[in-house]
Parts: sequence; C-alpha cells; structure tokens
Amino acid sequence: MKKLLVILSAAVVLYACGGSDGKATDGKKDTTVQTTPGTSTAAVDEKALELIGSKGCTACHAIDKKLIGPAYIDVSKKYEPTADIIDSLASKVIKGGVGVWGDVPMTANTTVSPDEAKEMVTYILSLKNK
Repeated sequence: MKKLLVILSAAVVLYACGGSDGKATDGKKDTTVQTTPGTSTAAVDEKALELIGSKGCTACHAIDKKLIGPAYIDVSKKYEPTADIIDSLASKVIKGGVGVWGDVPMTANTTVSPDEAKEMVTYILSLKNK
C-alpha cells in the first residue's frame, strides 16, 4: 500500500512539474491500455495514477482511505473487473452519479475521455489483487 502511495505522489509531482508530455514517438498521444482487467504492470499503473491525478479525482478520492468519496481499495472490493462493470463505472466517472456510496454526489468529469475513464477504472479495480 505504501508503494502505491509513493507512486501516486511521484505521479502528481511529475505532472505538476511538467513530467512526460504523453506523446508517442510518432507525435500522437497514446491512450491505449495494454492490459486486461485484474492484471497490471508498473507502467500501466503509473499512467493510470497520472490520469487520476491530472483529472482531479484525488480531490475526493484516495487509494486507502475515504475522503469525500470512497477509497479506491473499497471500490475494488465492491466490483468485479468485468467488461460490463468497467464500462458502467467509466460512464459514472464521466457523467457522475449518486446513491451507491451515500448521499454525496460524484460530479461529472467531462474532461475524461471514455478510454481514459476505462483505464482509470481498470487500475482501480486491480487494487483488489494487491
């Protein structure tokens, strides 16, 4: 768990300081995830953590403790990482929602693309196995 917090902190610092520009060698932004639900690599985890930090998710969520919203580890324990669940949760990341974790609504995050939302959700659900 401490390792994940260190990685998250490093990703936030890298993003804040300019970090990687997110571009592949051909100049196009690479938004593909080379993993399946429940599996992960350090590079995919780091990219997902960077997305989570850059899209403002950490204002309401943390990996291992409840803030305004649930801890990511609690989300990973509640849901199985199936394609349907990933699609459903990714849609909630973009559109927002209320009622599943209490009365405080999760605001819509329209700056997140469907692929980015799926990448973040896949990472969050992988925490169950860590």
